[in-house]
Amino acid sequence: MLELYHNDMSVCAQKVRLALAEKGLSYTGHHMNLRSGEQKKPDYVKLNPKGVVPTLVHDGFVVCESVIINEYIEDAFEGTALMPGNAQGRARVRHWTKQIDDSIFGATATVSVSVAFHHQYTPELIEEQVRFRGPSYRQMVEAFRKGVDNPAFPAAIRRMDKMLGDMDKALEDGPWLLGQQFTLADVAYASYVTRLDHLKFLGMLDHRPRAAGWYERMRSRKTYQEALAAWFNPKYLPLMEEKGNEAWPRVKALLAAAD
Repeated sequence: MLELYHNDMSVCAQKVRLALAEKGLSYTGHHMNLRSGEQKKPDYVKLNPKGVVPTLVHDGFVVCESVIINEYIEDAFEGTALMPGNAQGRARVRHWTKQIDDSIFGATATVSVSVAFHHQYTPELIEEQVRFRGPSYRQMVEAFRKGVDNPAFPAAIRRMDKMLGDMDKALEDGPWLLGQQFTLADVAYASYVTRLDHLKFLGMLDHRPRAAGWYERMRSRKTYQEALAAWFNPKYLPLMEEKGNEAWPRVKALLAAAD
């Protein structure tokens, strides 16, 4: 039995749902309302001490951290191989996925909240989160409310831009990040490029035709439609579009200045 604790728009949950779909696996889903703090409730924290999503439970065995979950899915179940059959190829996949944990996830959070999500933070929600996370959360929200002027924003958007540049270069060798084989590297990056799409920042792909082609191929996959598109939250998309369009001229100028 497979159970997945997840959230519709969480980039980490999206990539786990995509891995499950690529393997053709069904699961019992438990959707967590992150805004209301369901992920911080004691029963869930017993499963995932960090109080984050996703969490996979397989016959009572609990797996946390999306990169580990996806490798577990690959190791534990038959179906389409999502890792290369040789050590060098597996190391290349892990090179891609480690970058997400090291810096891309944090950059995505900074960009997303600075541009759009902070507009959803009511005073009541902020106070609730302060109780969960401590007083420093209040200062962090104040920084996010500066939008593109958040001191952390320029480095974050440049990191996302570097991600796309690295992808474009890698795609010289084939349709997917490791060449001809679709792997967990592609699974991992789908949600991060999607986030840029939802923020209307795909102008970052204008001079990266290979990465743009990769995204089109990704979106055309049935598994993407099942695991990501079917879960897109209509309460989020208009806000991301509106605020992303407003921010794009400044973002474009920041990236041009970095060049």
